[in-house]
Amino acid sequence: MHLETLQVFCDLVETGSFSAAAAQNFITQSAVSQQVRSLEARFDRPLIERTKGNVQPTPAGQLLYQASKDITQRYRDLREQMQSFGSVVSGSVRLATVHSVGLYELSEPLKKFLKAYPQVNVHLEYSRATKIIDDVLSGRIDLGIVAYPGRRPQIAVIPFREDRLVLVCAAHHPFAKRRTITIKDLEGQTFVGYERDIPTRRATDRLLNRKGVTVRYVMELDNIETIKRVVEIGAGVALVPEPTIKQEVKNRTLAAVQLSDEALYRPLGILHRQGRHFTPAIERFIAELK
Repeated sequence: MHLETLQVFCDLVETGSFSAAAAQNFITQSAVSQQVRSLEARFDRPLIERTKGNVQPTPAGQLLYQASKDITQRYRDLREQMQSFGSVVSGSVRLATVHSVGLYELSEPLKKFLKAYPQVNVHLEYSRATKIIDDVLSGRIDLGIVAYPGRRPQIAVIPFREDRLVLVCAAHHPFAKRRTITIKDLEGQTFVGYERDIPTRRATDRLLNRKGVTVRYVMELDNIETIKRVVEIGAGVALVPEPTIKQEVKNRTLAAVQLSDEALYRPLGILHRQGRHFTPAIERFIAELK
């Protein structure tokens, strides 16, 4: 029984999907099925059951998952500690973040890091903030970068940077002719926003409520790219991080307007599990980000 097989089984249980487990381990779905069958043959009992297209562990499978999670994490910790003895920085960095950070905040640091440390493999995935926190706690990823990180049990936060939020509108919108607006100017405006459980949306709503301003949300989305496309066609205005709209402003498909009476910033934090031992690769990667 190989550690890789246990890792594949853990990923299958956590994702509930053969295709997702295959993608995470760079193998085919049939290879995932084969490894599950080999485990079931070894323990002589079913370990998973398929229900409505989803994969769930049986009681025996849940027991194996919990033990395998501990085994694979212990091996990963050992491997990382052994790497610290080498002179060449190698290994991997498993990172997850939200789209608005990964697409616009990490491009340059990643390029510099991979050029400086070509033997390090950086695995970057995009996810929602709540899942990123869960994955940091479970050890599935090394680092997570989220907005409005806050304090959470067993999670340590390294400050990353702050993004200023600006109002964006279509080029033909009346606001496009102005350099600044006040929060009160947003009263009654049609808004395109993030979904309600996304931290940037919650911060935006707190600001509007504090100022006694009511807006009308016509669309609530989870992706910055979709928000920008909807705003471009004139469906509404939006408050978004300034780095995410630089190209559209340059191309004049969107106009950015500063808030004159309230500076609204989105703090970003690098999350890791408390007490986590950093390999040289992870240490260098954090240094590059900072």
